[in-house]
Amino acid sequence: QVQLVESGGGLVQAGGSLRLSCVASKNIFSISVMGWYRQAPGKQRELVATLTGGDSINYADSVKGRFSISRDNAKNTVYLQMNSLKPEDTAVYYCNARVVLTTTLYWGQGTQVTVSS
Repeated sequence: QVQLVESGGGLVQAGGSLRLSCVASKNIFSISVMGWYRQAPGKQRELVATLTGGDSINYADSVKGRFSISRDNAKNTVYLQMNSLKPEDTAVYYCNARVVLTTTLYWGQGTQVTVSS
């Protein structure tokens, strides 16, 4: 079993920046696709960014050029750097780990990001 714990959310003005962190209880990065998802009120959860063990990165079109996903293997931590934030980025952000070649999924508890206009 792996626990994922997110942090770094908060209230920020439009145009500002935040960095989210996701600490994993075990280092599973080499065998997992790590991802950040978000869910706004009344909307479905959506993909924000993913990072594979081989360092392939994918971003949702809505965040390309503004958000950046990265990891620190020594700290078992995945980051989401969010710049030029917009009010429409307001959501609960979740960290996710999908173990490749299996159906195993892990989710964090989420961290709230609120962007004021």
